[in-house]
Amino acid sequence: MSQPFVTLKSVAAVLMEENIDTDIIIPSREMKSTGKTGLKDGLFAGRRYLEGRAPDPAFVLNQPAYAHAAILISGGNFGCGSSREHAVWALVEWGIRCVVAPSFSPIFAGNAVRGGLLPLVLGRDAVLALAGAGAALEVDLPAQTVRAGALEFGFEIDGEAKAMLLGGLDAIDLTMLKAGVIGDWLAGDQKRRPWVYLGSDGVAGR
Repeated sequence: MSQPFVTLKSVAAVLMEENIDTDIIIPSREMKSTGKTGLKDGLFAGRRYLEGRAPDPAFVLNQPAYAHAAILISGGNFGCGSSREHAVWALVEWGIRCVVAPSFSPIFAGNAVRGGLLPLVLGRDAVLALAGAGAALEVDLPAQTVRAGALEFGFEIDGEAKAMLLGGLDAIDLTMLKAGVIGDWLAGDQKRRPWVYLGSDGVAGR
């Protein structure tokens, strides 16, 4: 389970570029773990570091004002490229819990929801307005609104994705919420088709 996402208020780092792919988010050379941790140093490694791995002061996440940004504003088709889940894990481990963009790669968006990161879709004009607002963003997932100063926009999100984020659930957790229904069905199926379960104590016969 990930940390539940309900509301979030944070300064937003702006990386207004189209087609930020997963190899930009975390280059393959930085993927030294199969787990969800130990990845944040590789986040945007091709942009964050100069030769010798010295931090590039021009890169937004290296600037003191955005050192603790939990929201990233970017361009369309964010997360395109390979389907690596490490891209989401690196963002979340660094501290990013929401990316605001006009569109996302569908695979990245699915990985984001399962990893506890909100892929917040708004029209391009709204994204640009938030990027230039000069104020912290307030994201309210239950109300499906995002606000910056006097600006406020509503956003759409799939009901299942919203439930997963609010509960900090992944796909397995979501399934296990229906454990009672599954158990009832299994008990009924054992009565309807007992021969399937013969000699296997609840595991389908071979």
